[in-house]
Parts: sequence; C-alpha cells; structure tokens
Amino acid sequence: MKTIQLSLPDSVDMPGYEVKMFLAAKLYEAGKLSLGQAAKIAGISIRTFAEILDKFMMPYFNYSSSDLKTDFENARKHSR
Repeated sequence: MKTIQLSLPDSVDMPGYEVKMFLAAKLYEAGKLSLGQAAKIAGISIRTFAEILDKFMMPYFNYSSSDLKTDFENARKHSR
C-alpha cells in the first residue's frame, strides 16, 4: 500500500480523519477503489463507510446506467 503525505490550507476546515474518509469516498466514487478497500483506507467498517457515503451525498452503488442495463440483460438471459 502506498503512503502519502498531504498538506492542506488552513481554510479546509476538516479534521484529518474526515479528509481521509472523503478521499476514500471520492476514490470509490471514481471506481478506483472497491467498497472494502475504501473502508479500509478510511479505517472503518464497510457498513460505516456506506453510511459515510450518504453523508457526502455519494451513491452506494457505483454502477453506470449502461452497466446496470447490461447486468439486467445478462440476468434475464440466464434465468430462462
């Protein structure tokens, strides 16, 4: 795992742990991390991380509409 050090301006009024959660949430939203990986980076459980996503107004399910449509069509084909 990579370790980074980040300097933020004093105007960013967030405690360090909240910055870490926000960064993990944004990386999850961008599809760079799985839900479990993001929770681990944030240092919290997957369930708690899912609740944090709501706080940051980010979706829990990170599917595009085309991915969802493809999955739905595949499920229909295999259920016959």
